[in-house]
Amino acid sequence: MRLIFSLLLLSLAQLAGAQNTPAMEAPAELPYYQIPDYPAKYNACTVAARMLDGLGFRYYWATEGLREEDLSYRPNADARTAAETLDHIYGLVQMVRQAVQQRPNGSGGEPEPATFADQRRQTLLAIQEVSNILKASKPRDLKKYNIVFQRGDNTSEFPFWNVLNGPLADALWHVGQVVSFRRGSGNPFNGKASVFSGKVRE
Repeated sequence: MRLIFSLLLLSLAQLAGAQNTPAMEAPAELPYYQIPDYPAKYNACTVAARMLDGLGFRYYWATEGLREEDLSYRPNADARTAAETLDHIYGLVQMVRQAVQQRPNGSGGEPEPATFADQRRQTLLAIQEVSNILKASKPRDLKKYNIVFQRGDNTSEFPFWNVLNGPLADALWHVGQVVSFRRGSGNPFNGKASVFSGKVRE
């Protein structure tokens, strides 16, 4: 009788614990498991920031759970591998980051990531940093967020418009390629991650 009573108490405790634990709980160490709440107001900066948040969410789930065979996959002999595509995305995100930091492109920053895990972390944190800078900015600040290329004594400068149709749009494009590649290597994108809502369905 005591054994049955003890088992009943244990079952009730486990049930209560399961009900108090949210499904698909987000890992604490990386952003964009879910998209952040949208800003309270619309302006040029918050719209641009939301585009970054959309990129962050897509990148998080495009790269979540990638295996070595996924990273080395390429759809044909002339195409980049998934790993090479992720290297390119990393460079594009750094270009956007340096623009909002008002630094020339390629002017340094964090050391180049040594592993895929490091690259993924740095990419997600850089996207989050850019989004936060934009959310804290005023629309007039966008005139200062130029892409600047320096080659010796030569400098080329492009306005924030080029951030939008250049590296930001390009990064979104290539994240889609990674999703396609991982499907080809037998490890498809998590279907519970909704790119429309920016949340993970239970």
